[in-house]
Amino acid sequence: MQLATWNINSLAVRLPQVLDWLAAHPVDVLALQELKLTDDKFPAQAFADAGYQAQWFGQKTYNGVALITKAPMTDVVKNIPGFEDEQSRVIAGTVDGIRVIGAYFPNGQAPGSDKFAYKMRWLDALREWVRAELAAHPQLVLMGDYNITFDDLDVWDPVGLRETIHCTTEERTHLQSLIGLGLSDAVRLFPQPEKNYSWWDYRDLAFRRNRGLRIDHILVSEALKARTSACAVDKVPRKNERPSDHAPVVLTLG
Repeated sequence: MQLATWNINSLAVRLPQVLDWLAAHPVDVLALQELKLTDDKFPAQAFADAGYQAQWFGQKTYNGVALITKAPMTDVVKNIPGFEDEQSRVIAGTVDGIRVIGAYFPNGQAPGSDKFAYKMRWLDALREWVRAELAAHPQLVLMGDYNITFDDLDVWDPVGLRETIHCTTEERTHLQSLIGLGLSDAVRLFPQPEKNYSWWDYRDLAFRRNRGLRIDHILVSEALKARTSACAVDKVPRKNERPSDHAPVVLTLG
């Protein structure tokens, strides 16, 4: 079984790229972020024609998440229960016995800003909900665009970017608190190439120069850790014409 996450930075623009990628990489579950379209504009039929079902939670212009699956999904939840939020950032469901949470974590803009304070509140709420989800669903995957790096290995310029957004101590402490629930960073379970990133700015030839960040993560529960046989970033779609600025991350379970 394979599961993947990809911030596609506008599904309306990049639907053909997503369908092409699924044809070449027929994963069982694909979590998408930054759909940037309303629910009525979601291309459900295009995914159905490709052999996939979909659950989605859209928002005009910004945010938006979806889970694309081969098998039916049950117990679908949208956003964090009990956390009032106007932004469409979370979608969860159970497929083939695995609880899948797809999330688009807030960017946070800059330390000290209102958006950063919102990010901290959102992360607090997410942690407590994931704690409860883990208790109910031992086989759990939390994947998406986290907008947080784990450590300096995830940053092309760790000195220059120290304590800037995505790299602050506060954000990384929240990320480690998710690990503390009993989750593992699936990518780090396996040898990876040096300077292994999942996002590159569109500016300054960042992708060509590999000036990126690893901010797209797949965290797996202890029950799934034993089944995890591979996890890696697929950089190939970042070379597409008009690509997303993110690359997919793919998890393989035995």
